[in-house]
Amino acid sequence: MKNRRNFWDRTAIIYDRFMRRDAAAYDRMYALLRPVVRDKTVLELAAGTGLIAKHIANAAEYIEVTDASEQMIRQAEREDHAENLHFSVQDMFCLPYADAAFDVVIVSNALHIVPQQERALHEIKRVLKDDGVLIAPTFTHAENSFPGKVKAFFMNLAGFPLHSKWTSEEYLKFLQQNDWTVRKSVVLKASFPLTYTRNV
Repeated sequence: MKNRRNFWDRTAIIYDRFMRRDAAAYDRMYALLRPVVRDKTVLELAAGTGLIAKHIANAAEYIEVTDASEQMIRQAEREDHAENLHFSVQDMFCLPYADAAFDVVIVSNALHIVPQQERALHEIKRVLKDDGVLIAPTFTHAENSFPGKVKAFFMNLAGFPLHSKWTSEEYLKFLQQNDWTVRKSVVLKASFPLTYTRNV
């Protein structure tokens, strides 16, 4: 856990610049997210510098923006953001929130890089309302193009923590095996295939 946190602490200052390469895919994802979070209480896990939360804040009632990396959260707080965003450092495996506290949980581009994904999903289910929605887009690296494989290779050399190389189909099956019903899935074109999922 500490090594992963150190990697993200080191990359916090350049994270937004790196993510701009996939701006078109993220714009499409924001459009998919806004109707889901409209007037809802939202928890975002592994939020990085809060890019997603900042782009959908005008739709949501309130967003709790969290990451395990203190530097990521500091970077998120430095930049302009809406008043309905609250930032904190949290461990997705052990959240301080009450049961059934949120209408929507977003965990974007994280399930493929954490160990014990089942444990994370169990904790998400605990803090999500019975009729709540899990939004869980993730990069499905098994479907990388050749340039994507080259990028992934160099990211691995830099210490990028990749634990699961799913295809989109394998990722959806993984969610279903963990008692989630996939209501919508879309593969977005990005540096790596980005499988957006909406689950209940």
